[in-house]
Amino acid sequence: MSAHILGLKVLAFGGLLSAMALATGALADEPTKAAPKAATLRQCFYSSNMSSFKEAGDRAVYVRVGVKDLYRLDLFSTCHDLRWAQTIGVESRGSSWICSGSNSDAVLIVPSTLGPERCMVTEVKKLTDAEIDALPRKDRP
Repeated sequence: MSAHILGLKVLAFGGLLSAMALATGALADEPTKAAPKAATLRQCFYSSNMSSFKEAGDRAVYVRVGVKDLYRLDLFSTCHDLRWAQTIGVESRGSSWICSGSNSDAVLIVPSTLGPERCMVTEVKKLTDAEIDALPRKDRP
């Protein structure tokens, strides 16, 4: 009878080891599943830290923040006076932070002869170093 109980203990211990091995394998897969989430973190800048800008057509603008960060702001529609603007402003409802991602609540403010033109920003994207390097120098702010 004690051999039977010992056999059950060994069997139970073997089952426990198998469960632990499966759990360890599942945990080992977790970092690879979590890595894309880390890449999609929202990146924000404070609107007063904008140092320069360069229009990218009528519906986008590149904004330099600080020394090395570059953001692309995509606009909902044509911002008519953007091409000739000497200055721009960006504001966000409820905060001075402008954050990456779609469904932005930011508005680009462009001076015009009829008063400030307000252009809704649809997406804010911080460019990677590789994207900045691929951008022609004449298109960089």
